[in-house]
Amino acid sequence: MSQSLIDILRTPEARTFIQTHLSEDPVALVLQARRYPDLPIREIAAQIQSRKKAEKKLPEWFAQEGILFPHGVSMEQCSSEDTAKYKATLVSGKTVTDLTGGFGIDLYYLSQHFAEAHYIERSEELVALVKYNYEQLGCDQVSFFNTTAEDYLAADQQPADLYFIDPARRDESNQKVFEIGDCTPDLRLIIPILLQRKAEILIKMSPMLDIRQALDALPHVEEVHVVSVRNECKELLFRIVPSHSGEAKRITVNFATEGPMQFVFDASDEQEQPTFSEPLTYLYEPNASIMKAGGFNAVARAFGVSKLQRNSHLYTSTELVEDFPGRVFRIQAQTVVNKKKLKPFLPQGKANIAARNYPMSVKEIRNKTGIKEGGEVYVFATTLMDGRLAALVCGKV
Repeated sequence: MSQSLIDILRTPEARTFIQTHLSEDPVALVLQARRYPDLPIREIAAQIQSRKKAEKKLPEWFAQEGILFPHGVSMEQCSSEDTAKYKATLVSGKTVTDLTGGFGIDLYYLSQHFAEAHYIERSEELVALVKYNYEQLGCDQVSFFNTTAEDYLAADQQPADLYFIDPARRDESNQKVFEIGDCTPDLRLIIPILLQRKAEILIKMSPMLDIRQALDALPHVEEVHVVSVRNECKELLFRIVPSHSGEAKRITVNFATEGPMQFVFDASDEQEQPTFSEPLTYLYEPNASIMKAGGFNAVARAFGVSKLQRNSHLYTSTELVEDFPGRVFRIQAQTVVNKKKLKPFLPQGKANIAARNYPMSVKEIRNKTGIKEGGEVYVFATTLMDGRLAALVCGKV
């Protein structure tokens, strides 16, 4: 977003129009552009579209009428308010440098824990936009540099306490990429430079990245944070500490409606085998962060629950474990995936179906049984410890 466009969109007329038409369809506004000859309706419509996304993703920024939002990849890839605030709780110091500034959400919250902050971004338009927004937010301890991470590091001789990197995960064809070597900037070139400066490094990566492969590629990782929002895995954080050697600690967090829930484990915890059991009174499904982090055995041992089968990743107990980090159900019946067998438990013909270590997909199960989606009954199609296939009919606790 150019400075001239920022100057137009920040005018009282444009801001009033955006707030007045916030609930309207941006496409419809563009089609009616002739009705508003004095306003850049196409750009205003883009603002309305991005502001709608920000209402849930960035509520504090959404509440500020003066804030302007980008559209496209910058808005899509930026952190949510919850995840950005979480990062800020992990670090503190004198100076933080964000080598991949983007829309500036992460640096805004990180900078509140540092005396000085540096924002590095190759896009001139993003630099102008973030600088303007920071002014609206009263964030005045940030210095701005319109350059690449590589050129900034080549010129800067004052190491920061922390370097934050959120590599661009798009290739030259604008297609999504996930592997470390495919992202920009190339971490394999950047990290050795930062390690020479004895600085800590915090890297945000796609939740699609394989954690084990990432740990093989990244040196001195002290912590891996797997961050989810409402049970959807949003990002992986790798905290690099130059003096660290050995295994990385796995820290999982899920920002649920009732608040954040965290579970921490070491790689050694996962090596200890859990107990196994037939389905008992309660059924447990770990949240998305634990599943992504691979804490399958660790969570069983930590909460005293038994696995149904080695690869099912569902757990059971006789007594209720109220603080289990995931969804909890009471088992009402055990049967098989069969229309007649399931019908007595589904008076409305509806159920929320999940397939865990089962030879059929949810779609295939629905086609076979005719069960419609919805209702308050949950059916887990899974494999038990003796290899039998089962359907567990449950109610949510």
